[in-house]
Amino acid sequence: MSSTDGLTLTLRGGAAALLAVVVNSVLVAAAQATGIAPDLRALSYPPVVFLTVVGVAGATVVYWLLARRGGAVDRTFVRVAVVVLVLSFVPDVALLFADETATVPGVLVLMVMHVVAAAASIRLLTQGGLSAEDPTGPTAGDL
Repeated sequence: MSSTDGLTLTLRGGAAALLAVVVNSVLVAAAQATGIAPDLRALSYPPVVFLTVVGVAGATVVYWLLARRGGAVDRTFVRVAVVVLVLSFVPDVALLFADETATVPGVLVLMVMHVVAAAASIRLLTQGGLSAEDPTGPTAGDL
């Protein structure tokens, strides 16, 4: 991967993070406005923004590592992202048992936020990053 490719990937990762932060911030505002989990700290701006950026940065690093390895980068990345997404739901569900301020609707919003970060990462990191073995990019059938 050339330095230009690394810069492009960094820009795509930044765009994915920005998109995910904006959408997740709207979800925080909606959750706060409706009062679905008024005391659940996880549904406030600082942790949502921070963890969204960390998650998308992690996805960008994983994509970069896969690109260095070669092969069907986009297809492999989509598969890894879906597995990580499903695993990311475990701590959210655990909140229902560990945090008395957690509500089912609040946890569902947190899970939707994970989907937002994953979707932004998949869409923007794989865009333009097609591998030679996978010229058509990932499809739903690749999952």
